Amino acid sequence: MELLDRYLQAIEFWLPKRQRQDIIVELSEDLRSQIEEKETELGRKLEDAEVEAILKRCGSPLAVASRYRPQQYLIGPTLFPIYRFVLAVLLIGCVVPRFLIWLAFLLVDPGHRGYLHMENLWVTVLYFAFFTTLAFAIAERSVKLEALDTWNPRKLPPARDPNRISRFGSLLEIAAALVFNVWFVSLFRPRPVIDLYGAQFTLAPEWRIFFWSFLLLAAANIAIAGVNLFRPYWTRLRASLRLVADGLGAGLFCGLLKAQVLVGISASSLPAPKAVELTNLINRWMARTLPWAIVTTLVILGFGVYRIMRLRCVHRHSGSIGPAVNDLSNPMVNGN
Repeated sequence: MELLDRYLQAIEFWLPKRQRQDIIVELSEDLRSQIEEKETELGRKLEDAEVEAILKRCGSPLAVASRYRPQQYLIGPTLFPIYRFVLAVLLIGCVVPRFLIWLAFLLVDPGHRGYLHMENLWVTVLYFAFFTTLAFAIAERSVKLEALDTWNPRKLPPARDPNRISRFGSLLEIAAALVFNVWFVSLFRPRPVIDLYGAQFTLAPEWRIFFWSFLLLAAANIAIAGVNLFRPYWTRLRASLRLVADGLGAGLFCGLLKAQVLVGISASSLPAPKAVELTNLINRWMARTLPWAIVTTLVILGFGVYRIMRLRCVHRHSGSIGPAVNDLSNPMVNGN
């Protein structure tokens, strides 16, 4: 059968040399058996088109040969999920911060528009991708993975609920906020001149707005932390309130950096020209810090949005409305 011989010859080309003849003999017997069974069923010799149909069902010569070749991986199936996770973390950590910094400079100071050079970014991305792949490829061939088969289920980390709030964290947040607010009020309460460490700082009238806004926001954060202390599970309501509070706090801080509320500095040992120079220097550095503050703001808000989206996913999968909306109807929140 010419078609069968041509088919076996094409497969033979791609087979390992040491097993080539044995595999071809096995395949030949199997295919001839299929053809003979079909001929017995039909009571006649098969035509070329019918033989062709049988061969097509077996697959292309390259596909058939690949079944008999040893599986070869640059990174095997055991390490590949770890490799993909590490590569994603490195690439995201490389690309996202640089983009956010570029965006912040673009919004605040368009003169820095050229901060992000795409060619340098792509070189960095390729650098991380190449050396990460190389490291895992070396580990695939040099590190013995038999230890992975001796794992103990009892040593696995405990199950973690991402929506649970640490009571210790809430207590720490409340304590830190109270200490900071006492210090903040004692030193920076609005008055014409603030005496701080032997120097007098004159602040613009806008400082009063920032002061009372920060104080009210701090009280709101303490209230949220207090509720979290007794109901240690995030709900969509409290997650949304925390997102709003974080957004307002970040916006106030960025506004403070841009407003340049420091009018002047005076001290007995500081000459007037030096005082003016120091005042301008502080205001200038506050303005330069603004892009980085915007980047930090975007990251914080991103975590807040992710928390809310996670709660919405839990709500959709649970199929109930009450636990995701109302604290009182949430058995997990009540500690049950």
